[in-house]
Amino acid sequence: MTTKTSMPTLPSRVIIREVGPRDGLQNEDAILSTDDKIRLIYALSQTGLSHIEVGSFVRPQNVPQMADTSEVFARLQRREGIIYSAIVPNVKGALRAIEADVDSVMMFLSASESHNQSNVNMSVAQSLSLMPEVARIVREAGKWFEVVLSVAFGCPFEGDVPITYVLDLSERLLNLGAGQLTFGDTTGMAYPTLVQRTVLAFRERFPNQSLRLHLHSARGAGLANILAALQVGVTEFDSSIGGIGGCPFAPGAPGNLCTEDLTHMLHEMGIETGLDLHALMDSARMLEHMLGHVVPGQTIKAGICKHLEKTA
Repeated sequence: MTTKTSMPTLPSRVIIREVGPRDGLQNEDAILSTDDKIRLIYALSQTGLSHIEVGSFVRPQNVPQMADTSEVFARLQRREGIIYSAIVPNVKGALRAIEADVDSVMMFLSASESHNQSNVNMSVAQSLSLMPEVARIVREAGKWFEVVLSVAFGCPFEGDVPITYVLDLSERLLNLGAGQLTFGDTTGMAYPTLVQRTVLAFRERFPNQSLRLHLHSARGAGLANILAALQVGVTEFDSSIGGIGGCPFAPGAPGNLCTEDLTHMLHEMGIETGLDLHALMDSARMLEHMLGHVVPGQTIKAGICKHLEKTA
């Protein structure tokens, strides 16, 4: 007697936030010119993306690759329907972001004390104490306020991060005014069953709250973790053009998910993204030329599968 096994139901559509211009470039040795950054963002804006992370308002001595974020926003040729976002670490950064007319302001907080100290030179409690004022500044300006919870699946300094602690922090962040939460696998410590347990626990505690995932492929599990997340209904993900980038403040942090690789896999699975895969690959090739080295992404090396060529 044979038993039928049903396939898990997957979402019909996924939204991808492109983080290459910020999370990608911040980990590169080469510092792109403002002109090149604007060219890259413009190319990405032609691919069907609805959300592009442009830069961060941090101390230039800490992240010199992002020193010109204000100028990039000032000169950016914005496309209607695209959210242009930026990262801020504190109140001063939030004020600079509002002055630059950022659409969505995102603040980082780590799910471990060690990584928060390494990333923003503050304790978790100190970062939390800034949230209400940052949220007020952003919301009074009519902008969207988001929080990215880093190392939500494991910390390179402290190891495992309890899911209950991640959920407790999430509740505090939502109560402090975060309109959207993103869980970050900052150094690629997540694995499929952990991703599913975390997402399901979040859904049980916050049934009406959306969740975005920022997954890395540092240890090769990135796309496997995407599939695991899809199986439990996640529809919003971060990825980086060419697969460049990571966190410069933690060991073992390279390995952002590659936008064109992720898009190719989703299209193979019949999941709509609204993205033009050929245009994404053109952007990745442009980025290689700008950086002067080959990017980690695989699709621009292997090519688009033949049966997708007609629709990509």
